Order: sequence, then structure tokens, then C-alpha cells
Amino acid sequence: MRIHLLFTAFVLILSFSVPATGEELHSEKEGVTSAGVYTNEEQLITTAHYPNGEIIPYILNCKNISPRYVIILFPGGNGVVNPHLEDGSLVYDKKGNFLLRARTFLVDDEFATVTTDSSSSEERIQGVLDDIKIRFPSAQIYLMGTSNGTFATMALAEYLSDKIAGEVHTSSLSRIDSFDARKYKNRHLVVHHKEDWCKSTPFESAKYSHEKYGNELIVMEGGITRGDWCQPYAHHGFNGIEQETVNSIKQWIKRSN
Repeated sequence: MRIHLLFTAFVLILSFSVPATGEELHSEKEGVTSAGVYTNEEQLITTAHYPNGEIIPYILNCKNISPRYVIILFPGGNGVVNPHLEDGSLVYDKKGNFLLRARTFLVDDEFATVTTDSSSSEERIQGVLDDIKIRFPSAQIYLMGTSNGTFATMALAEYLSDKIAGEVHTSSLSRIDSFDARKYKNRHLVVHHKEDWCKSTPFESAKYSHEKYGNELIVMEGGITRGDWCQPYAHHGFNGIEQETVNSIKQWIKRSN
């Protein structure tokens, strides 16, 4: 009887030590929960796919196995994050981008983030959505883009109208002045720094979208501007007020309930 009990205990220990799926998550500090979800700083997820089976990699940041909200992040610039492993370590681009810097303040017990390449491809976003919904079936999903990333958030707005809870457009391209969020079933928020002098993302366009279409608008002020006006460490990237900006966005998201 004692031998049987020892053997049973050994099997139970093994069952909680073996990762659920070998290819689905990669990180340097992996820890698996009883629900089979890894919880640590950064995880490379490789279980999202295009219809043809091609992998759509993304970075997951979460602190809770059941977040209330998951925000998909579309960075600016060329939008390419390209998360991958090199010698067993996770590497990716755009670490200085506002949205990637802001993950420190976004992620908590209620919020998780998914970082992937910015793209207006409906097949690509659907592949990511399908994977998130399997992983976090009860979470509300939002898409947030910044700067050039808002080209994709606006382009996908109609497709995502009845598929996600809403979108957040930060430091939006000037075309936001013709973006009418009233046409869509979900929620939309425009966030802009009052002194964003980047010629591609003028504050006046964000302001006009609010005045003409009633798009919800959060205006940020203060912080530090450094370098080119269109770079992430200028007011364009909410430099120095990342936490204040993120807190305002999270409060807006929570008001949906």
C-alpha cells in the first residue's frame, strides 16, 4: 500500500511538471499553471495560424490565467515586431515603441497584452483572435494601434465591428479626421497628445474626428519630447507620461461594464 501511494504521488508531481504543449509557448522563465497557461514576463506564442497553417507568432504578457481584458497591440513605424527565438532567447523589434514600452503599465491582474506585427490582413487578425479566444474564452478583446499602426486599426474597423469589444487609436494618422466610429457596433477611442507635431499625425485631425463624428477622445499633455517629432520618444510617443496615458485608456475600457 505504501509503495502504491508513493507511486501515485510521483505521477501527480510529473503531471504538474510537464508543459501542456511543447510548441505553444517559449520563454526563459517558464512556469505552468494547473490550467496549462504559462504566466511570466514574456512568452512567444506559436499556436495562432493562417487558414493555410502558416504560424502567426505573437508575444503574450499576462499575470493572470483568466484576464478580464486582452489588448492586441499594433506598433508604429513599419509595424514589424518579428518575435522569434535566437539561441533559446526571445528577440523582437520595436522595443522602444510607445505601445511596447507601455506594456509595463498595461498588464495587471485584469489586463493582458498580445503584441504582433501591425497588419490590415483580415486572415491574420482572425488567426490571432481565434487563438486568444481559445486561451482566454471569457476575456473582452480590444485592438490598440499607435501612429502608423492606426492605418491597420482603421482599415480593420468594419471587419472587427462585431468580433471584438473595441479599438483604441493612439497618435493616429491624419486620416482619423474622416473616421466615423458611429458606423461600427463596438467601441472606439482616439488618444492623442496635444503637442504631437508629427506631420503625419496632427492633433487637429484627432480633434476634428471628435468634433465632427463624436469619436471619444482623450487628450494628453505634458511629458518629455526628445528627438524627431515623429519618433516614439517625442510627445508623439507619450514620452514621460506613459503610465498616465495607459491609466486613462484602461479606465475607458473598464467603463464598458
